[in-house]
Amino acid sequence: PDAAPTFYLTTPIYYVNDAPHIGHAYTTVAADVITRWHRQRQEDVWFLTGTDEHGQKVMRTAQAHGVTPQQWADRLVEESWKPVLATLDAANDDFIRTTEPRHIERVQAFIQDLYDRGEIYAGSYEGPYCVGCEEYKLPGDLVDGTGELEGEKLCPIHGRPVEMLAEQNYFFRMSAYAERLLAHYEANPTFVQPASARNEIVSFVSQGLADLSISRSTFDWGIPIPWDTSHVLYVWFDALLNYATAAGLHATDPAEQARFERLWPADVHLVGKDILRFHAAIWPAMLMAAELPLPRQVFAHGWLLVGGEKMSKSKLTGIAPDQIIDTFGSDAFRYYFLRAIAFGQDGSFSWEDLHARYTAELANGFGNLASRVAAMVGRYYDGALPAAGAPTAAEDALADVAARAVADADAAIDRLALHEAIAAVWTLVEATNGYLTEQAPWSAAKTEVGVDGTYPQGGRLATVLVTSAEALRVLAVLLHPVIPRAAAALWESLGAEVPLGALAAQPVSGAAAFGTLPAGTVVTKGASLFPRIEEPAEQ
Repeated sequence: PDAAPTFYLTTPIYYVNDAPHIGHAYTTVAADVITRWHRQRQEDVWFLTGTDEHGQKVMRTAQAHGVTPQQWADRLVEESWKPVLATLDAANDDFIRTTEPRHIERVQAFIQDLYDRGEIYAGSYEGPYCVGCEEYKLPGDLVDGTGELEGEKLCPIHGRPVEMLAEQNYFFRMSAYAERLLAHYEANPTFVQPASARNEIVSFVSQGLADLSISRSTFDWGIPIPWDTSHVLYVWFDALLNYATAAGLHATDPAEQARFERLWPADVHLVGKDILRFHAAIWPAMLMAAELPLPRQVFAHGWLLVGGEKMSKSKLTGIAPDQIIDTFGSDAFRYYFLRAIAFGQDGSFSWEDLHARYTAELANGFGNLASRVAAMVGRYYDGALPAAGAPTAAEDALADVAARAVADADAAIDRLALHEAIAAVWTLVEATNGYLTEQAPWSAAKTEVGVDGTYPQGGRLATVLVTSAEALRVLAVLLHPVIPRAAAALWESLGAEVPLGALAAQPVSGAAAFGTLPAGTVVTKGASLFPRIEEPAEQ
């Protein structure tokens, strides 16, 4: 048989100057939902995340805490960044740290190759530098300070004064790639998405690109330049390479080399829109210089706003994921951020909106549906799924909704329109609730009950309950990437594992076929999937 198609997706590797907030968690959850969906398409999936640990900002943060940069990074990764993956139920395949030997050695091989090709040269540079961004700013990017910062030039992202730096550095001949990049954007319209991000990057590169200073000699927390160890590699050049080094670029081990051949180029780099230029201009130029294939897509999602401002540690608007998950659970966290915000646009978070959606959509809409159906199978058939009778127009209509939900959600996942994918699946939740109300199985029970108090196989009551159970089976498969815990609990409640196998192995493509659960399948009513939560949690 042909090998399964591969699907390689990355999150940005997160910067370890502080602990993760829900903005980081948002990216990770989106990546997890997309990769779980592709796994259920029976693809060979690789999901990479990790941490970016070099650079001046980490060094200064560590100094401020009285530890070495490596100690600081080790502590944050083990105590904050890795635990949050478990909190979010993220099923990543690899976690790359830029301080790992595998990354350092492969980065050095990559830049040595660029140097040997004549793509890197020595020069000097002077300009305004933002330590927060770890990048030199163009004078036109800066904003004027006010109040006590009167007369200073500030970074527009961090609102802090920039520092004037002059250094002897090594430079990457980035200016040589502007035309090739523009030609690539033109030939591959979905290379940068959404459209707003694509327009921004085309406009940026159209103005021409300067050569990029890629080394620093004023501090030593970084990967040494192999031919001149008095310099360390610029943190972004080091960090961007993680997507290739983790996959096996420049590996010496044959198995890792084979993995690189299988996975590269990456299918999707998910990034926040504030790091778009690094990923959509600098990174492809680096790959072009090394004659490596470019990733298929860079997708820049929007910011999570709290009280109208982008979340940030420096402005104390960062909310830790467990502040929400401790109250609402990881499923609700995953569902809310991907349902309530159009993926690719900015979105606002509020406790009130989360509580309202949790109650209306998860507890009353979905959870209550699962409880009602299981309770009725228990009440009327002692928990054994009956045999259905011949379907009527009502059953056919619900099966059509299921088929359309699968097709629409599948197509939306390919566009990374995660909110549209969930909305498509939710049409089946709503249709099944409507179907139960209209078909009123409890009324059929009154007319069909036998003198011995039993209910017949193949009658109207049986048909409605079996059809509802089938809709729930479809929902368990389609919602497994989004709300894995509740979907697994539903799968167990439906008794589906015995006849059909593990939930994670159910293919999306055939999910909508009604008539899959055999008669006699044991249905049990478990704990409520989404218990009601009284008041919105206080911050």
